[in-house]
Amino acid sequence: MAGTLIFDGECGFCTRCVYLLTRIDRHRRVRTVPFQRPGVAEEAGVDRDALARAVFWTGEDGGRYWGAEAVNAALSDALGNTLSLRLYRLPGVGRTQDGLYRWVADNRHRLPGVTPWCSSHPRSCSPHFRAGQGAD
Repeated sequence: MAGTLIFDGECGFCTRCVYLLTRIDRHRRVRTVPFQRPGVAEEAGVDRDALARAVFWTGEDGGRYWGAEAVNAALSDALGNTLSLRLYRLPGVGRTQDGLYRWVADNRHRLPGVTPWCSSHPRSCSPHFRAGQGAD
């Protein structure tokens, strides 16, 4: 396994994207976990509120990325090459992808999706935390 992508498990669009990533990842290189799973934020060493705002990638090589760069890192590992991440790093491309990612993240609950991960796998998510809110 090359790395871990931490996503919003209460978002149907995010869950749909994770399912697509896992279909692309034929060699099971990428681990995906919802940030609502107990202990995920602490294990990754990041703030849970930050995880509610953007997808996060932590690579086996120590790379840690947010947002569009995280998506590109996960896609690169899933495909077994660095093309997606190298494309992101081309002048202007990353900035454009970051803007698009921010729009998607801000509107993700309005975009077409599937049953959110935490709804279909309730035991893997904490019932005491909801996206964008602190612990109850």
